[in-house]
Amino acid sequence: DSSSLAFGVAFSVLRQREDAEDVAQEAFAKAYRSFNQLRDRARFRAWLVRMTWRMALDRRRANRRRLARELPAEVDAGFQAPLDTGLECVQQRDTTRAIVAPRERAEHLWKAIEALPEKLRLVVVLAGIEGHDLHEVGALLEIPEGTVKSRLFLARKQLKERLSWMVTSER
Repeated sequence: DSSSLAFGVAFSVLRQREDAEDVAQEAFAKAYRSFNQLRDRARFRAWLVRMTWRMALDRRRANRRRLARELPAEVDAGFQAPLDTGLECVQQRDTTRAIVAPRERAEHLWKAIEALPEKLRLVVVLAGIEGHDLHEVGALLEIPEGTVKSRLFLARKQLKERLSWMVTSER
């Protein structure tokens, strides 16, 4: 349904449940207020996707600006990690690696997706992450299915180039 679509689009940009829920709600409220301005009501889902996408990008930019303002204060406060020694430290490090490695791979993947041009990124999110088929993505973005295929091909090619170092470093 439209609410899960909006949440999925917002979550793919923000990767934080609370922010994605907020953006999806804001997008629905804005869509409701502006519904009379929509000329072709059959295109509501596509309109909602684009609106949610833009609002999520705006939220992410605002979050980054806020983080940039707050981070120097933490550094100035002399934040230091405690030094551990002994066997407990080695066991903790091994457990941490097992948890951190997949998170780091996911973080690198998301950074590579975020670096894609918007038109490629949106196709990757809708088709690759949200699981919509090519026809649905074309309908949501109001572009031909062939264009969806070519954008998906270009996006995958760019992601492969950006992430090729991960494959060679894991061997």
